[in-house]
Parts: sequence; C-alpha cells; structure tokens
Amino acid sequence: MRIATWNVNSIRTRRDRVLAWLDRADIDVLAMQETKCKDEQFPFEAFEAAGYEVAHVGHSQWNGTAIASRVGIEDVEIGFPDQPGFDKDAGASLLSAPVVEARAIGATCGGVRVWSLYVPNGRALDDPHYTYKLEWLAALRAAGGKWLSEDPEAQIALVGDWNIAPTDLDVWSPEFFEGKTHVSERERDAFDAFHDVGFSDVMRPFHPGPGVYTYWDYTQLRFPRKEGMRIDFILASPALSARVIEANVDREERKGKGASDHAPVVAELAD
Repeated sequence: MRIATWNVNSIRTRRDRVLAWLDRADIDVLAMQETKCKDEQFPFEAFEAAGYEVAHVGHSQWNGTAIASRVGIEDVEIGFPDQPGFDKDAGASLLSAPVVEARAIGATCGGVRVWSLYVPNGRALDDPHYTYKLEWLAALRAAGGKWLSEDPEAQIALVGDWNIAPTDLDVWSPEFFEGKTHVSERERDAFDAFHDVGFSDVMRPFHPGPGVYTYWDYTQLRFPRKEGMRIDFILASPALSARVIEANVDREERKGKGASDHAPVVAELAD
C-alpha cells in the first residue's frame, strides 16, 4: 500500500497532472492540500474515472483539503476535535466565534486512518496568524495523543503541509530564515510535541542527509538553485511506522511547466 501527500496548489489547475502521477506512481491513497476550490468545484468525476473515491472539504478559493483513495474511504470527518478557527478581524481566538477553515479532513482508507492537513502558515512572528498556527497545532496534538491513548495500536497517518521546517537540515539556509516563521523555536517545539505523543516522521530514517526538500518557492529560481524547505510530512503512529518499508520525495514532480511549488511525499507500507 502506498500513501502520499501533496500540496497541489489548485486541483483545478493541476487535475490532469495529479491524475497522471497517481497512475505513474501507483498510489493507493493521496492526501491533497490547497485544493483551492469549493466542494462543488472539485473534479470528482475525473478521479472516479481513474478508480479513486474522494472526500473533500473546501469553502472558497483558499485552503481546501482532500483524500483520494482506491482502497476504500470510510468514516469521513471534516476537521479534528476542537480544531481552532481564525477571526480575520480579531485575530486568533477561541472565544470570538472564529471561522474554522478547510484545513483538515480525515478518513479510513484500507485500514489506515489518514488525516490530510494544511497547517496555517503563520505569516510573521508578530502576526495573529502565528498565534493561530500554534493553537491549531496544539489542538491537533491533543487530538492525536487522545487517539493513541485510546488505542495504542491504531494505524494513523497525520500527513500534509505542516508549514514547519523542524531542523536546520530542513532549510537551504538557516541564516536566510532567521527571525522568520517556519523555523522559530515555538513552531519547532510544536512539531516535536507530536513525537512526544508517539508519532514519527517516516521519511527521515530513509533520507538522513541535508538537501532533502519538499517545497521550493516559485521566485528567485529557488528550484534550480536547490534552495528549498522540507515542510511536507507523513507522521505515523507507532503501529503504522512499523509497516513503512520506504519513503521518499518525488522531486521530479516539481519540474516542468505548471508544477506545484511542492513535491509529493510517498510512504510504502508492508502488507
């Protein structure tokens, strides 16, 4: 079984590219982020024709998450328990009826509970969106920890665009990112907290060195200059981690005309 995550940066723009990759890469379950469309705009029929069932949540041209599966899709859940929202006027707040954005969707696919996650960007260290990001991650960690405490053998994959580079190895230049989001101590601590409750990054054991990235900005020739970040992850529960026999970034999908600024991350599971 092959599980993947990919920030597609508009599914309507990249529908054919994503479908071609699913076939070529032999993917069973794909979690997508930044679909950038409402539910009624998602190209369900094209995915169904390719043999995939799809669960999607999208409210506008921003955000949007989806799961496409050819091994079944059950118990779809929009948003995780206590998922915070963001109040564009008042900033991040759990008390002012903020809007819960289309950033998380879960489903059980082939016996694995998959969560497609688009973690808030944070924008700047002094921006309300940064506080929102930390609240969002704390709520997700609490939910994930509860799931594992209730069932230590649960097979859970928390996958998606985390908008965090957890170590200096995960950015092309620590000096360039100093004082910016994605690399701050509080963000990295929030990411590490998932390890504390039992989840683990499945790819790093297979690719320990520097220079392994999943995102390259469209500007400044970042991709050809190999100036990227590793911010897309598959975090697996202990029972699921034990099944991972390979994991990698498909860097080739960042190449060519019409590519997303992210590349897919793939994990292969033993039966």
